[in-house]
Amino acid sequence: MTGFEYSFNDKRYHTLNYHLKNTFDEKIFKVALDAGFDCPNRDGTVAYGGCTFCSVAGSGDFAGSRVDPIPVQFEKIRGRMQQQKWKKGKYIAYFQSFTNTHAPVHVLREKFEAALEIEGVVGLSIGTRPDCLPDDVVEYLVELNERTYLWVELGLQTIHDRTSRLINRAHDMQCYHDGVNKLRHHGINVCSHIINGLPEEDYDMMMETAQAVADMDVQGIKIHLLHLLKGTPMVKQYEKGRLSFLSQEEYIKLVCDQLEILPKEMVIHRITGDGPIDQLIGPMWSTDKWNVLNSIDDELKKRGSYQGFHYKEKANA
Repeated sequence: MTGFEYSFNDKRYHTLNYHLKNTFDEKIFKVALDAGFDCPNRDGTVAYGGCTFCSVAGSGDFAGSRVDPIPVQFEKIRGRMQQQKWKKGKYIAYFQSFTNTHAPVHVLREKFEAALEIEGVVGLSIGTRPDCLPDDVVEYLVELNERTYLWVELGLQTIHDRTSRLINRAHDMQCYHDGVNKLRHHGINVCSHIINGLPEEDYDMMMETAQAVADMDVQGIKIHLLHLLKGTPMVKQYEKGRLSFLSQEEYIKLVCDQLEILPKEMVIHRITGDGPIDQLIGPMWSTDKWNVLNSIDDELKKRGSYQGFHYKEKANA
């Protein structure tokens, strides 16, 4: 066994594409939507200003427009996807922008049910924060989990509270653990988001964040590259010298090192990304996403390595 029989096209990590194809026996696409929610870190519920890296679109720069109803957004984005190259398959409605459990349950129900009623939608992926999981919301998520395919994507970004304060994250690690535990108590799949390249973080700190996720009871991870976008509060930190961009070579090595310490069954939802080119300050090499992805593949092959190669279960597991 080589350790990477869980992927297509000789990928050496457990891709979301592979996971979904095995789950549904056909191609599944994620359609990013904006349900019109706010964020507790912007509206004063926990803080103001938002995370310093977050764009005016609430990190949903490629999602639909919130002025459109959910079905209209969905059809517009599906149409664009089909024009590009994807003709056949079914869909997961991805509620991406801002904080998608930051509303009364009756509002959440209106938005999520509208997506589930769309022909071809087989599940939901809901992006949110760990401090936005009150009991009544969790009860509704439990209901959804019983009748559809569901992921809850929880932003972590870093395990280091010093960095969290610097980026105005407005929650600590205990809050994150509590959020994960609430969801996992009911068997809901959790995907943790982390960001490589945050201000004043070095290699060891980023590896510690990945190791912490490896040790959590979470089923998926998104590994993001920090994109500095125009108009975000982080621009001021960059101008003050508190942020320097990772090189492409540094990022590729880091991601491969992180993949090696993650359990092989953990689903890798993302290992890089691209920001809107007209808003991007840096790193500019990130605009060639396919080159980055291919370089990660090449590095793992060069090492003779794969996801989980250096994974060690916790002693008390």
